[in-house]
Amino acid sequence: MTNIKILGFKGEIKKIDETLASLDDGIVQLMDARAVAGSEHVLHATVHAIKAFQRGENIAKDIGLEICLRTAATRQIDKALRMVGLKEGPMDICAVLIDSQDKLDKLSKMFERDDSVLEPNTEYLKRLYDLTENEIKLVGVTGALMERTTLLILES
Repeated sequence: MTNIKILGFKGEIKKIDETLASLDDGIVQLMDARAVAGSEHVLHATVHAIKAFQRGENIAKDIGLEICLRTAATRQIDKALRMVGLKEGPMDICAVLIDSQDKLDKLSKMFERDDSVLEPNTEYLKRLYDLTENEIKLVGVTGALMERTTLLILES
């Protein structure tokens, strides 16, 4: 059984590669919290990423990167990182921990825990993902992004 935690943090990223390297062992993925439509969206993307690896249908070689691709609902790594990747400077962070409960202490020392950063900003997400009014009206922002993640499977 896989233990998945989706957590919000506020903090400052000084150097992206150093920040990620300090969390290297275990599965921890950090993303721009503004680019996620709540923990349900990220959990959905994470489950799809894990299942893609189990089926041998993963797009990326790394599970963390696969989570980014599925969250951004794209097969293009560069595009996914532009959309959901970390940026240097102050930012709201979405952390995905898979079987890495021990990383919570380390993250809490690096950043300030704040799950409110996971609340979807509809206008920002609408622009970032080019969502239509119809999509939002029909299933909401979170539903629309979860649907796009699911549709990635059909494209392969």
